[in-house]
Amino acid sequence: MSDPRELVDELAEDLKRWLPEQRWFAGKDRPVTGVRPLGVTELVEGDPQLLHVVVEVVQGDRREPYQLLVGRRTHPPEIASTSWIGDLNAYEASGDLDVTGVLLDLMAREERVGSLVFEHEPGVELETGLRARPITSEQSNTSLVYSGQYILKLFRKLTPGKNKDLLLHRALQGVGSKHIAQLLGSITGDLDGEPTTVGMLQQFLPDAVDGWAMATTSVRDLMAAPELHAGEVGGDFAGEAERLGRAVAEVHADLAEALGTEPVDADELERSMKAMLGRLDTIATRVPELAVHAPALRGAFETLRTLPAESVTMQYIHGDLHLGQVLRTVGGWLLIDFEGEPAAPVEERHALRSPLRDVAGMLRSFDYAAQQMLVGQPDDPALAERAQEWSDRNRAAFCEGYAAIAADPRDQGELLRAFELDKAVYEVGYEHANRPDWLGVPLASIARITSGGMTP
Repeated sequence: MSDPRELVDELAEDLKRWLPEQRWFAGKDRPVTGVRPLGVTELVEGDPQLLHVVVEVVQGDRREPYQLLVGRRTHPPEIASTSWIGDLNAYEASGDLDVTGVLLDLMAREERVGSLVFEHEPGVELETGLRARPITSEQSNTSLVYSGQYILKLFRKLTPGKNKDLLLHRALQGVGSKHIAQLLGSITGDLDGEPTTVGMLQQFLPDAVDGWAMATTSVRDLMAAPELHAGEVGGDFAGEAERLGRAVAEVHADLAEALGTEPVDADELERSMKAMLGRLDTIATRVPELAVHAPALRGAFETLRTLPAESVTMQYIHGDLHLGQVLRTVGGWLLIDFEGEPAAPVEERHALRSPLRDVAGMLRSFDYAAQQMLVGQPDDPALAERAQEWSDRNRAAFCEGYAAIAADPRDQGELLRAFELDKAVYEVGYEHANRPDWLGVPLASIARITSGGMTP
């Protein structure tokens, strides 16, 4: 096989074309103008060969590091055609079951290979010799499942330092949180001279169902019997929504216990308000349909100036909470993926926030789940009424569950309303750029919330 560094150098031009085609690549908004290797570590020698590669992707004035697993072998593996990189018989190897087992074995033995440090958590014993399969549904990272026992998340876009997902899982595990999957190990590399998380291993829960699948199944049951009300169909979700609210409140309490809280000051509320107004102004210039709601939105955001600072507490939160970030197991609800909003700068993801931001994110997700079956369909007032009824019922149940553990989020209605509207404005920008058919979902929510027709 080729010298590792020489192979990666030769792949640089091919990677310029290949990277934008990958689902997890975050830089699809502009062309790749250069790819520069930052680190190459040979994990498996010979044939097959496995390399851990970190490259800097250049897009004009933007430079961002990504990690790859690059494989090369004489006999082609059974992988997706999109995994092949150029004409050098090299491929992205996360789907190669014959070589990715080495990542788990190295963690079990706590070895160091080049600049990569493989560790398991204290007291954990890992089984070795297992084969891995990739999960294909992820957006921004890549996860490998080992024999239905472990799941290894590889963070594609890297940031120097300890990843927030790993940081918060360790903190929550340290206080005995019931609502996370057990953390088992990690892989740490080097970026800009700073130890950097490149992977984390957790217990895999094969029987878990994600919240989005459960909620949308409930909506389909309702739409199939529109003569019934949301509480009358067999798939009523309100009980689960209430239990989910309890789980989120308990995780917020666990994070506060593990990592502390801080009071907010008036300057922070002012900064939050200016960020909301700035996002509104930016997106309204691109989306004329949003501009008509701008006066009402500005009024909602400007209420932050009038809120008493002592009523707001800051702490670590999930940061990107929605129904796709929760799993229902036989033991209850679990929260996953504590990285925060993938598109946000790392310092913003690590900043302390009001827990109401997570609540607002989940409320928006209930509305999306209710409306998703109406997207692209002819207007049907009866179905639209049932969808809104489902959303209202489950939003209320979630808040009831949250209030059983912590302060009722509805008691801070103006702040919660501002957070939810800010999230909806973000959704308008996202849908306009990526899924124009869905643009009506956040726009309709904005119209209802600003007119008082939808409350938490």
